[in-house]
Amino acid sequence: MKLGLIAGNGRFPFLLLDAARAEGLQVVVAAIKEETDSEMDRHAEADTGVTVHWLSLGELSRLIETFRKEGVSKAVMAGQVKHKQIFSSIRPDWRLAKLLLNLRTRSTDALLGAVAKVLGDEGIELISSTTFLEPLLAEEGVLTERAPDEDECLNIEFGLGVAQALAGFDIGQTVVVAAQACVAVEAMEGTDATIERAGRLMQSLGGGASTLERRLTVVKVAKPEQDMRFDVPVIGKSTVESMIRAGASCLSIEVGRTLLFDRNQLLQRATQAGIAIVAAPR
Repeated sequence: MKLGLIAGNGRFPFLLLDAARAEGLQVVVAAIKEETDSEMDRHAEADTGVTVHWLSLGELSRLIETFRKEGVSKAVMAGQVKHKQIFSSIRPDWRLAKLLLNLRTRSTDALLGAVAKVLGDEGIELISSTTFLEPLLAEEGVLTERAPDEDECLNIEFGLGVAQALAGFDIGQTVVVAAQACVAVEAMEGTDATIERAGRLMQSLGGGASTLERRLTVVKVAKPEQDMRFDVPVIGKSTVESMIRAGASCLSIEVGRTLLFDRNQLLQRATQAGIAIVAAPR
């Protein structure tokens, strides 16, 4: 069987590619010019079971033609495609333009759900992004040496309510909290940028007395009806580094619906920085 891989940015596409190849699958990569790391070509050079085709983000028709020509009937999306790209200068082909015109909203779920339907109508089934990567899903409990303290637990409880409401509107999946006050919410910029924006805001308050406890707690959730085919919550080493720069001390994620990339290095770095990471059920 040939697996189609629609590759966005970051480590996700490479991890999924390696996992699929370990299962003996041939992989046809649709690499997005505006997003995918050029390292993808080296995977194709080193492995005859990998074929890479570079496409622009707006070329939906070419994506379908490429997969059909390669004999792909199942495909997976892996790696972020920045939401702001929807509003960029990228020119959609006729098929994508028609799809965008018929959307009631340009939220992630609406857009990617429509793309998934178009692929399905063409005989290409979009499968879960966690396929082959289930061992990377967060298990319940405290994942670092340090557990959240009392103040951080209060922040998590408050943040979960805000984050779940935010995710329900398909706006973002991350909130940053201090002393049960919402400091920042995620929109188009992504998790790491949201955390760093919260850090800059707290730093702008100066070092004097404040009604706010300065430590930040980050809460990241899945959507209420999370479609595991796309936009699955992910944390990695960059998330922890962003937390360190922002002065965040605690991270809460969801059991079974959040992927941890480079898990050992991520948790080791968090422990070194005194950051608590906990995975809780919804």
